[in-house]
Amino acid sequence: MRHWMCGGLLLVCLVLSSWTSAAGLSVQVTDRAGKPVADAVVTVLGAGPRAVPATRIVDQKQLTFLPYVEVFHPGDSLVFRNSDGTRHHVYSFSPAKQFELVVDANGRSAPLLLDKTGVVAVGCNIHDGMISYLYVTDAPYAARTDASGRVSFEGLPAGAFEVRVWQPRLPPGRPDLRQQSIVLAAPEKKTVVFQLTLRPDSRRQFDREHTHY
Repeated sequence: MRHWMCGGLLLVCLVLSSWTSAAGLSVQVTDRAGKPVADAVVTVLGAGPRAVPATRIVDQKQLTFLPYVEVFHPGDSLVFRNSDGTRHHVYSFSPAKQFELVVDANGRSAPLLLDKTGVVAVGCNIHDGMISYLYVTDAPYAARTDASGRVSFEGLPAGAFEVRVWQPRLPPGRPDLRQQSIVLAAPEKKTVVFQLTLRPDSRRQFDREHTHY
């Protein structure tokens, strides 16, 4: 009985120790007017676990890629699902991944391996207004902001990190304005704010004459 109690206390102490030795990070992304920016990819570079390969789905619904931006790690697989009643001719000429495939109405593609880091811009040859971005990163922590322009990371080890942000509407140049160096000390919860200058949204209205090709 005494050994069981000692073992239980040891387990509790280990759990509490892991909680108190972990830090948290919240990132807020806005534009110059202070409005929240969704679909910004935030990467946190530093010590951290290696990502386990996963398969993620990008849907095509109402002639729109969903999500507009998705985060991947090298070794992840991508499946295009077509929830529309028309076929899509999906392609990318990006150096990180080049492909071209047809996804029939209400069908899905075979898994597509993403094995290189970089930004993969995806379009549809039939519906020119459709566009999506696949952000492939080897950072141990990466996620995209929600409608409030915020993303949070929990369970980070104490130490030095570099926080970077990317968004499709960012103009080229000045990468120094899109990264910040921080030091986390457990059980600290830190907030980092990025204010971005963004170009107008390039997504266009669709050519309805080509909807049923």
